[in-house]
Formats: sequence, C-alpha cells, structure tokens
Amino acid sequence: MSEVSAAGGVCGSAGSKASYGRLTARMAWQLAAPHTWPAAILPVLVAVAAASATSGTVSVTMACTLLVICVLMQSAVNTFNDYYDFVKGADSADDNVEASDAVLVYNNVNPRSALALAVGFLVAAFALGVYVILAAGWIPLAIGAVGAVIVVLYSAGKTPISYLPIGEIVSGFVMGGLIPLASYQALTGAFDVRALLWAVPTVLGVGLIMFTNNTCDVEKDVEAGRRTLSVLLGRERARKLYHGAVYTWVVAIVALVAAFFTNGLVVMPFMLLAAYPLLNALLKNPLAPPARVGAMAQICSVNIALGAFYAAAIFASGVTLAV
Repeated sequence: MSEVSAAGGVCGSAGSKASYGRLTARMAWQLAAPHTWPAAILPVLVAVAAASATSGTVSVTMACTLLVICVLMQSAVNTFNDYYDFVKGADSADDNVEASDAVLVYNNVNPRSALALAVGFLVAAFALGVYVILAAGWIPLAIGAVGAVIVVLYSAGKTPISYLPIGEIVSGFVMGGLIPLASYQALTGAFDVRALLWAVPTVLGVGLIMFTNNTCDVEKDVEAGRRTLSVLLGRERARKLYHGAVYTWVVAIVALVAAFFTNGLVVMPFMLLAAYPLLNALLKNPLAPPARVGAMAQICSVNIALGAFYAAAIFASGVTLAV
C-alpha cells in the first residue's frame, strides 16, 4: 500500500468518508492487541512482588488500578502505532500479518476512529491516575506523564521513535522500567531507584518484543524508510545480538534473585525447566517475514514464563524457609 493510498482514507473526499464502516467493539479489541498486554502486566506484577517483599503488605486496590492503567497505556501504544503505520503506508496486506493484527488494512474503517480510540485509552488511563495521585502523590503522575509523552512520540511525528535505532531501548525502558518504578512508589510510598535495577529483566523482555517485530520486518522497514536497529545491522547480525539479549535476560533474572531475593532461588530451577522449550523454539526462529506471526507469539510466551517466574521468585523471597 502506498503512502498516498493509505493517507487517502484520512484526507479523501466527503463521499469516500461516507463509505466507511463502523469501528466495532471487536476491531477496537484487536487494535488494543491483548496478546501484547504482558508487556504492561508483567512489569506491574514485578513491582507488586518487590513491594510485597520489601514492605510486607500491598494494597490490592492500588495494584489493580495500576494494572488497568498500564494495560490502557499499552493499548494506546498499539493503537497509535497501527494508526500511524497505516496513514504513512508502512502497513499492507502483503506484510505477513493476520487480519486481526492489521485492522485498518483489512477493514474499511476511518483511520480517525482508531486515532480517537488511542486518545481515549490515554484519557481513561489518566482518569484512573487521579486515584493514584490522591493516594501516592505526584511522583507516579510525573513518571506517567513522561511515559505518555513518549507513547505519543513513539509513533507520531515526522520521525517517530519507532523508526529509529533506539526504538527497542525506549520501549523497553518506558514499559519495562518506568512502570515498575512508578508502581513501586505508588505501592510503598518510597521512591527507590533499586526498582529500576530490579526491572532490568522486564526492560529486556519488553525491548525484545520490539526487536522481534523489527527483525522480522527488515525488508518492509527498508521500503518504508525506517532506520531501526535491525535495518542498520542486517538480519544476521541482528539475530546474533537478539540471541545475546535473550541469554542476558535469563542471566539477569537469576543474578538479581540471587543478589536481592535470595530465598527466591528455589524458584529458579522450575523457571529454567519451564522456559527451556519456549526459549529453544524462539532461538531457532529465523526472524524472517514468513515467521513473523510465530515469532511474536513465541516472544510473548517467553515474556509470560520468565516474567511470572521472576515475580514468583520475588514473592517467595519473603517466605521463611525451614527444614
């Protein structure tokens, strides 16, 4: 799809606008992309576990509110990304994506409806944030505001962050790093920079979701004028760096648990046993266009496995073990 034809849905004649179909609830759900929500859920889960381990108790109401806010933020990211990719002509039916993963490509929907939905997700997130501000003060608001600005800049503008070699780092830091930092502060009332250190595994996990997508889309991104890290490295060198990041991810979890949450080491053998087949399949994936759908499912599955076991290990660190 050319940029002109894609943008035509936005700037076309009144007659073409009248022919648009309605953005249905199913399409809105697809634009929100629930399969990517682990990128928002797991950082909150890690923060809840860390708060529980260090302070002894956490507010269930606060934890659930933070979880919903972060899911809404992730949904906004996904919807903004789909909207801007469509109007810039970066998405087409030839890009090895399922119909459910390219709503604006496969459905006759006004792209502005998707833009309004993305803004709505952000507004809803900040509306819920009022409770967090009242309960925990301005620090989570400040961190959330920084995150919201980056969410928009990630996809919007003449040169979005997602088009640059720093896309993986930025997405990993915002979703995987700032979320645990803000959530930990909101849950404990303490601004502790250790939360960023404890979030290294979620930073890597979220960044690898973007890295997976970009490495599979090298040819498409070259054509669209994107200069992602994978484009600059080329697929083979990108895969080598990708594999190194995956190994670092696993090592970081074990090292952090050993250093800060020692009792949680009992969980690590179970994590390695459960994650091994998932990691093995991911590392064998060629990260090429035909393998894109499978690769995205694999990296999300590995995120869920490693993230859940990491959080379980942190929770377990607060348990007194006796023989």
